[in-house]
Amino acid sequence: MTEYKTNNHAQKNTEGWALWFVGLPGSGKSTIARCVFEALHPQEPRLVLLQMDEWRKLHLPDGGYTREERESAYRAFAEMAAERVHTGERLLLDGTAYRQTMRRHARDKIVRFAEIYVTCPLEIAMQRESSRHQGLVMAEMYRKALWRKQTGQAVPDLGEVIGVDIAFEIDPCAECILDSSQLSPQQACDRVVAWLAQNGWLSDGLENARPSIQKDFT
Repeated sequence: MTEYKTNNHAQKNTEGWALWFVGLPGSGKSTIARCVFEALHPQEPRLVLLQMDEWRKLHLPDGGYTREERESAYRAFAEMAAERVHTGERLLLDGTAYRQTMRRHARDKIVRFAEIYVTCPLEIAMQRESSRHQGLVMAEMYRKALWRKQTGQAVPDLGEVIGVDIAFEIDPCAECILDSSQLSPQQACDRVVAWLAQNGWLSDGLENARPSIQKDFT
């Protein structure tokens, strides 16, 4: 399933813009964002992929995962993105941003902004997440969160987990909705590139781009 909404700021020029790929951990948003970056970066030299988890570790190494700390971190992430878009950069933002207020703050700060909501059933997101190794975020966090919820026992360093402890808030204003349980990464990438072309956000010559991506959701 894919849903599109035309952005009111559609215009062909060299201004900066931001796409924010949001959704549950394990939804496939990072894979899709990476595919779009790899497909367009050779022809879009000002295109930058920014991952919230990576940015947070670098800029907020002592930050926790309480609701207040998450809200503050996402506000800072959005404001940083707004500053970079103002200089003409074209950003692919990768971060869960589970509350609508987090995305609305970015939308208010960035004129050419679009939300790419990547959705899939929770069971599929949990299956994908369980196969990951420890990295920027805790491994097997869904399993650990469910165990904590069932037993009442604490899990060190595990904050509230989106999809288990906190619901993801769906924004009806999202410009593009991708169901990663029905689309391959290639198909999802094609749809994002099509949205960019439709709204005149791509550089000249990329309107008919048909990138070839060989990836699976991880």
